[in-house]
Amino acid sequence: MKTCPPDNSHNRHAVLPEGSSASTARRAFLGAAAAGAMIAPGLFLIRTVSAKQPSGGVSSSVRWGMLVDTTRCASDCNACVQACNDENALHSSIALSQRPQWIRKVELKAKNTGREASLPVMCQHCEKPPCVDVCPTGASFKRPDGIVLVDRHTCIGCRYCMMACPYKARSFVHEDLHDQNPEVPRGKGCVESCTFCVHRVDKGQTPACVEACAAKGKNALLFGDLNDNGSAISKAVKAAHTRQIRADLELNPGVRYRGI
Repeated sequence: MKTCPPDNSHNRHAVLPEGSSASTARRAFLGAAAAGAMIAPGLFLIRTVSAKQPSGGVSSSVRWGMLVDTTRCASDCNACVQACNDENALHSSIALSQRPQWIRKVELKAKNTGREASLPVMCQHCEKPPCVDVCPTGASFKRPDGIVLVDRHTCIGCRYCMMACPYKARSFVHEDLHDQNPEVPRGKGCVESCTFCVHRVDKGQTPACVEACAAKGKNALLFGDLNDNGSAISKAVKAAHTRQIRADLELNPGVRYRGI
């Protein structure tokens, strides 16, 4: 049975009827979809599920993004990964292949020059996120400020978004969860991914990975408002050549990389 955690200000939520469960709601949704798809022979009813925009002062004038400087990122450093695991309570006893991973280190080597680079890869918080496009319930959604999230209360665990993500940035929760961070709601049977530590961002703080990288003295991660020409990240993106992973897909990710 899927367990839905308490709601947070950054997550939309669906209120379940008293005495019902998320799994019951899931079956009801699928049953309604099957029963209501065809209302007469040859006549289909198409219903689009739209995501509500969360409250709390979130504005489309802001576009949160991250700049990863691979020239500063060391292959033997996993401070960002560890900080993400600690902040979001991602510790797990299950097999590594099924363990939720919101950020991972990837090692690259150029064939022509032999140059090596180490970089963290997480949800890229695309302007045009394919995970949102394929979600049948609207559980995957993008906030006005560009942060892409999953509403655990409406996620039915179909994992279409995992298949649609070209960055392999999403994980599925297979096990019961314990010792969670109350500010980071998670649920068994749900898909999840990097949230840019939205619970911290909404309080004026930086993501845990950025803070940990700075504490290590690496300063390979820079977080800020890409729409603000005066922000440190906007200046850095303009001052140095940066790239987006799979820019050919024209998704316009909010995560940019320098040195790859």
